[in-house]
Amino acid sequence: MPDIHATPGIKFPPPLIYLLFLLAGWGAGYLLPDLSLGLGDTLRRSVAVVLIVIGLGLDGLAAGQMRRHQTAVEPWKGATTLLTGGLFGFSRNPIYLGFSVSYLGFAIAMDAPLALVLLLPCLWVIDRLVIAREEAHLSAVFGAEYETYRQKVRRWL
Repeated sequence: MPDIHATPGIKFPPPLIYLLFLLAGWGAGYLLPDLSLGLGDTLRRSVAVVLIVIGLGLDGLAAGQMRRHQTAVEPWKGATTLLTGGLFGFSRNPIYLGFSVSYLGFAIAMDAPLALVLLLPCLWVIDRLVIAREEAHLSAVFGAEYETYRQKVRRWL
């Protein structure tokens, strides 16, 4: 039997989880076509673009930092380096934070209020099926160093 701590044991790519919830919320909007965020097109698009750019920027910066330190960006691979500086000094999960901000932007761009509501269960799934496994893996690999980091830096912000 493989060591469960050799990798986090994540079964579903997190971007796919976010995408499925986003599309479910957007698709459900067709069942209730009168639902709208009630924002004008210009405001809605402007807010959406800002959120998407911020989210993708967080993702890109965090992924770049991980690559520079030669640790896997893909959450189903094992970590080789514990990152505690840069974006990881502000959030233990800057990539999931970026995904969440981008998700908000896309939901607003699609004028999909049900997708906004589904962000909460999406985050619950990410927390239980992804982050909990990653944290167990990091704790097993880095021990006290990870626990000290975990006490100093919040999960999201």
